[in-house]
Amino acid sequence: MTLNACAPGRSLPHGKQEPRLQALVEGELSESVPGVLLHVDYPDKRFFWSGAAGVSDRESKQKLQADQPFRIASVTKTFVASAILRLWEDQKLALDDPIIRFIAPAHVALLRQGGYAVEQITIRHLLTHSSGLFDHTNTKTYLPNVLKNPTHRWTRTEQITEAVTGGKPVGQPGERFSYSDTGYILLGEIIETITQKSLNDALRDLLSFKRLGLIHTAFENTSGRAGQPQNRLHQYIDGTDTYRFDPSIDLYGGGGLLSTTADLTRFYQALFSHRVFRQRATLDTMLMKRDYATEAKMDYRMGIYATKINGLDAFTHAGYWGTQVVYIPTLKLAMATNYSQFWAQRGNAPILANALTELQNGQ
Repeated sequence: MTLNACAPGRSLPHGKQEPRLQALVEGELSESVPGVLLHVDYPDKRFFWSGAAGVSDRESKQKLQADQPFRIASVTKTFVASAILRLWEDQKLALDDPIIRFIAPAHVALLRQGGYAVEQITIRHLLTHSSGLFDHTNTKTYLPNVLKNPTHRWTRTEQITEAVTGGKPVGQPGERFSYSDTGYILLGEIIETITQKSLNDALRDLLSFKRLGLIHTAFENTSGRAGQPQNRLHQYIDGTDTYRFDPSIDLYGGGGLLSTTADLTRFYQALFSHRVFRQRATLDTMLMKRDYATEAKMDYRMGIYATKINGLDAFTHAGYWGTQVVYIPTLKLAMATNYSQFWAQRGNAPILANALTELQNGQ
């Protein structure tokens, strides 16, 4: 099905692109991917479109709706990094502050136990994945334990412990890029420490969710504010339905947000049109390229990384459960997608390049 998601005053799209985009979405369905969502937010062409194909739940065969929420996993990192940068703008922290100033003594002790020079790890290191922290999701035991006991309520402390006991430091602070969810759950803790609010409420306030129109974006199971919407999309890993997996497996800053494809494009448009930060230069800081002696596996900035879509420069983030949002500066175009199971090949979600080709051909 399709849904025209246009704000008041915006004209509805016309022409043949809607059915062609819908056909592209339907073409991404497979035995392993029972549902696909896509939203296009293209203000310069006055084109705003949402599409869905397949089913929300493989078992019930309930038809997938274009406005259904889902777990965005690591796309949460763009929001967390933006919140940290807002605190930086308000002089609540410095990017080169050592994290020891803001995290619990018990967590400092755990990291020292794991061989980390905590005094040398800065907020900037966490934002850019250059802290040297091992990623707790990459231990030999984490995912097997999640699959064995999916309803276990993980704590941030348990996940830090997993990183410390299940792996070793991957380098000195600032030495190299190494993606680490553990670093972002520490950023979540820093936000909570400074604001004295839950991560859910802190992000809503710091990033002005209400002003930006992000009415479907919130952390799961947080003081009843987000809960677990009845129409949340079922998402799969190797065919296993993860719908009833406790959200704490990916909740504390590395992931945790629920959202929709329309909300994700809305946030990226706000970010790149300077409606998130107080100062335009803050976005430049967020997008500053990092260089390392050892070539990084991805061009990661702060909570966002650079990529190319059909040869065009773009900024993006993807999430473990099959989500990706992308912004193409030269076109001022944002697109977001969710595959109910992560796409098979490495790299960007295939629908994004295909949709961009269709949009460009239709100009």
